[in-house]
Amino acid sequence: MPELLAPAGDMERLQIALLYGADAVYIGGRDFSLRANAKNFSIEEIAAAIKFAHELNKKVYVTVNIIFHEENLDNLEEYLITLKKFNVDAVIVSDIIGVNLAVKHGLEVILSTQSSTLNYEAIKFWQSLGVKRFVLAREASREDIIKIKKETKASIECFIHGAMCTSISGKCILSNYCTNRDSNRGGCAQICRWVFKCDGPDFTFMSKDLNMVSYLEDMINIGIDSFKVEGRMRSIYYIATVIMCYRHLIDSIINKTLTEKDQKYYENILNRVANRETKPQFYHEFPGVSESYFNDRTEESNQDFLGIVLDYDSKCKRILLEQRNIFRVGDLVEFIGPNMEVVTYTIKKIIAADTLEELEVARHPVMHVYLEYDKYMPKYAMMRTKIFDKENVL
Repeated sequence: MPELLAPAGDMERLQIALLYGADAVYIGGRDFSLRANAKNFSIEEIAAAIKFAHELNKKVYVTVNIIFHEENLDNLEEYLITLKKFNVDAVIVSDIIGVNLAVKHGLEVILSTQSSTLNYEAIKFWQSLGVKRFVLAREASREDIIKIKKETKASIECFIHGAMCTSISGKCILSNYCTNRDSNRGGCAQICRWVFKCDGPDFTFMSKDLNMVSYLEDMINIGIDSFKVEGRMRSIYYIATVIMCYRHLIDSIINKTLTEKDQKYYENILNRVANRETKPQFYHEFPGVSESYFNDRTEESNQDFLGIVLDYDSKCKRILLEQRNIFRVGDLVEFIGPNMEVVTYTIKKIIAADTLEELEVARHPVMHVYLEYDKYMPKYAMMRTKIFDKENVL
């Protein structure tokens, strides 16, 4: 069974990812991590995250994947020693100094995608230094992966969903050049998503997002060990939805129960949860003009995520919900959640939690409301707009 690996930019995202079906999460500390703009984890929060995950029999990997300049080396060894004491399951590293220090202190090492690994000779070199798993560059093709598995028997991790990098696996200097923010030390300003003014139409050169649903079964069959979702800065709704979809897809493929209808339904959900189009990118063939945005790009955020369940009152038979987007009495919605089937529901009554006033509309962000519901609804379940009918997707 391949591992499903989720991003987590903070403790709330970590809890959501693991509860919604991830086998492991990758997180960053306040230092040495490439997603410096994410909230990230303090030392105390890393310890708490590992404890929470291990109680669920799941894993935590900590990113230590910047390219180190001399000034970045301060306290690196002490940091790695601390992670070892916390029983972190592995560290994700890209720089040889980080690899050597991590191996020296007995840490399991995963080579970051930032190392742009695309061939088996490179993997054999890193194996000789003690690296156990390899996050291949996003540019790896199916043939590359098969050759690497055959020649090295290495544990391989591949991205299956999320943002792509216009440069080769993060080897970008545009951010540094344009904004003096070093993308290889966590400061990426995402220059590839800027719109550039030209004499003709406005120009962009941004990749569309990655989506590997159509090749997921093939990726399982060729022996990829871990499926990685990008997005430490994404919302809890994005993480919950993407992880839940891939959890169902992977389990159905393994159990040989995946239907064409199921696959199409999850593809529809995944294509709606983010505001960019998605493509398989490099896996099957080299990407062409349709895999990137060059002009006339639009990104429209939907408002499907309506609220998150904080509690269920079994005596009064009502849900306590924290509102995230506007909804009204009479709206047709869905609940998704950990270890539950999708539930369709028509909102009958909305009651303000603080005043107990009956409302027609929940319109204020993060307000707490009660919804009448006669069956148990677990904490961390999410309410969303009902968009797709699973029975009529084909």
